[in-house]
Amino acid sequence: MKKNILLIGGSHGIGFSLAKQLLKEHNVFIASRTNDTLENLDVEYINFDATSDELDTSSLPDELHGFVYCPGNINLKPFKMMSMDTFEEDMQLNFFGMVKVVKEIMPKMADGASMVFFSTVAVGVGMPFHTSVAAAKGAIEGFAKSLAAEYAPKLRVNVIAPSLVDTPLAERLLNNDKKKEKMAERHPLKRVGEAKDIADIAKFLLSDNSTWMTGQVVGVDGGMSTLNIN
Repeated sequence: MKKNILLIGGSHGIGFSLAKQLLKEHNVFIASRTNDTLENLDVEYINFDATSDELDTSSLPDELHGFVYCPGNINLKPFKMMSMDTFEEDMQLNFFGMVKVVKEIMPKMADGASMVFFSTVAVGVGMPFHTSVAAAKGAIEGFAKSLAAEYAPKLRVNVIAPSLVDTPLAERLLNNDKKKEKMAERHPLKRVGEAKDIADIAKFLLSDNSTWMTGQVVGVDGGMSTLNIN
């Protein structure tokens, strides 16, 4: 079955990698701030800023079979340097923006549809300098589990919790070989993630191969959340 799948923030990084995979089999709709990478892809584009805009759903089909919310940030600072504005901004981008879009598209979600959200390994593994982003992503995990319970069996809702992934979002953490080597060594599998690593799991969660999965937080983190081999 050819599905209608909406990606929020699918023009770069993990979302872009996922879009390229999904296009082979499905109709893909991307809502993001930019479309500079999408010119050669057969996708429907909606200009959208998750921090401020209302999503224009008029160009979406009557039914959606998949939904992925990709926007996020990596805001790593000591707690004493975090203002309340920082916490509010991170919650707005990661959580409140997501909830707003979910409310807008929920009437279009078809029976058996799948929703995929993104958290971080730092929610389950306490890490210094992650207070703001871990709080925002932790809200996503709690929301997703409750939503999955409320809408079962009509909808499936799952969360992917990655560790560090080599995308434009993580550029300042991985902008030279020494940093990449240091970050790789922190993971039992001795490398940082690639966008495709995460996109592969998102594609699986959207597919009919995962129809008995809902309310799950799936760690895709090179073993960081469960293994200690150092």
